[in-house]
Amino acid sequence: MPQHTPKSTTVHVRIALDVICVHSYLGYTRFVRAADRLRAEGRQVRVGFLPFELAPGARTEGEPLLPVLERVFGAEAVRQTLRHAEQLAAEGLELHYERAVATGTFEAHRLIARAARQGRAEQLVERLFRAHFTDGLHIGDATTLARLAEEVGVMEDDGSKPVDMTAETERLRAELDRVRRLGVTGVPVFFIDGVRPLHGSQPEAALFAALREAARTTPGF
Repeated sequence: MPQHTPKSTTVHVRIALDVICVHSYLGYTRFVRAADRLRAEGRQVRVGFLPFELAPGARTEGEPLLPVLERVFGAEAVRQTLRHAEQLAAEGLELHYERAVATGTFEAHRLIARAARQGRAEQLVERLFRAHFTDGLHIGDATTLARLAEEVGVMEDDGSKPVDMTAETERLRAELDRVRRLGVTGVPVFFIDGVRPLHGSQPEAALFAALREAARTTPGF
């Protein structure tokens, strides 16, 4: 009699984040490590992203970030930000706030949604974080976003019809509203199926434990 081999399970995760939020960057970096550990055990982890604007309606002309922080929050906020950057180096994050650009992220979220339809959202989100925090790129700029999309293989359209920018804009605005109606007022938030949402840049161990719990309760497919 042939031995029955259990089928793999897929853990579904949605992460609310913003790509100019350092806590989102830290939390996502830890999540990726935790997800890779679960994948190494033979599980599948399917990740989706929920848009959240840290600064809704912010201009996209781009300004040096540190002067903006000082103007809005004061000099102590700048000192705390730089100290935080030094601490996060131990997590493998290379943060160069001295060249970071303050900008709105609506267009970045639009691009993430397009990347998701092409199965490349995870790669694009990581690249956007690194572009903002490490490379000092202006991720509100259309030319910069197009270049980053090309780097990770996100096409301008799906090859069958031109992009309807008006429809994309309306979908994104509706999704931003929906995420806020879910009660998201700060990011990151990790929505792991079958597990209570996790808020903030959780430790890797906590994220891995939540993924393992979800995997235990997810039926085979």
